[in-house]
Amino acid sequence: MLDAASWAARLGGDSFLAQTFNRSYAVIPGQVADVADLLSWDDLNAILATQRLEPPRLRLSLEGEMVPLHRYALPVTTRRSVTWHRVQPAELHARLAEGASLVLDSIEKIHPPIGTAAEGLERFLGTLVQVNAYASWTGKEGFGTHWDDHDVVVVQMYGAKRWRLYGSTREAPTFRDVESPDPPEGEPVADIVLTAGDVLYLPRGWWHAVSADQGSESLHLTFGLVTNTGADLLTWVVDQLRSRTALRLDVPRFASPSVQARYVENLRAEVLRELSDPDLVNRWAESMDTTHYGRAITSLPYIEGLPVKAEVTVRLTTPRARLTEHAPKGIVTLAAAGTAWDFAVQATPLLRMLLTGEPATLGALAEIARLEVKDVAALVSVLIEGQAVAVVGTAL
Repeated sequence: MLDAASWAARLGGDSFLAQTFNRSYAVIPGQVADVADLLSWDDLNAILATQRLEPPRLRLSLEGEMVPLHRYALPVTTRRSVTWHRVQPAELHARLAEGASLVLDSIEKIHPPIGTAAEGLERFLGTLVQVNAYASWTGKEGFGTHWDDHDVVVVQMYGAKRWRLYGSTREAPTFRDVESPDPPEGEPVADIVLTAGDVLYLPRGWWHAVSADQGSESLHLTFGLVTNTGADLLTWVVDQLRSRTALRLDVPRFASPSVQARYVENLRAEVLRELSDPDLVNRWAESMDTTHYGRAITSLPYIEGLPVKAEVTVRLTTPRARLTEHAPKGIVTLAAAGTAWDFAVQATPLLRMLLTGEPATLGALAEIARLEVKDVAALVSVLIEGQAVAVVGTAL
């Protein structure tokens, strides 16, 4: 299982963060056994057969163009006049044999093993992660030479895939940018073949071309990392400043030049005061970590609190929650999903257990904190109400 510690070990831990992350590509060799539990061909077949998947969630791409939906799916209308598209296996096979690549977006939402791996990577790198699955069968490129506006961690699942890397032609390009990067010229700076178990890290903005090596079946996962730029930081700063009068006043568009100048100077002073805080980035990171909703999971059938049953199993659903101990006050604060809860310091061991992200029974939580199961059930019920914890194993 790829939890946070496993990701850190695979990618290189602190060395990866200090020397590679956001800077350059890295290839980490592996073995089939390292990733075998994430996704199999049987899993993919089951997903395609049981889920109603519409473009762009499920799509085929060939040489940079989307394959028209009618070439591999037929519209189906239910008796209540709801229309959706059903994949036609024979037509899908034919398009893939012609060179199209199959893409399944956000597979972490519908396949728990990949969801768990995405949470582990989020814990390690501190940013939201979306996972797409890519399958191809020929040497044709599904997307042509292109770049992404986010970093990616690629995990080769089966077969082999050839990656030709060209580097970046514009420093730190973004989705909302003032200009587009120029296409690369010349030969690639790296020509890599990933085999099952290998991992590739690629920073955003790096041009690349991908194809199934030797024209054999290939399946890989791309863990996309949500980008956090200076523009995002400044947006957050402005949100923090909304309590200041200077930022709430109307823009004096019809006032004299001197009044407008004073208005702008007051704004400038407020922004500079905030930017002068040496702890600004840490404050921003804590805010992003503790306000993100995580991966919401329902806790049915327990809609009005948990029963006092030791075998009920729960887990934290917010990978970047934070725990702060206040020793003099005898309390501990858990911040997650936009809420901060204060608990007696006796709850610290069970909260730390939850912070690992691993499933835990109420009985195990009670034992480690030396509390009664009824007290733990009440505490966890509060966190479920706050959408930070969910039941993953009922007692029914």
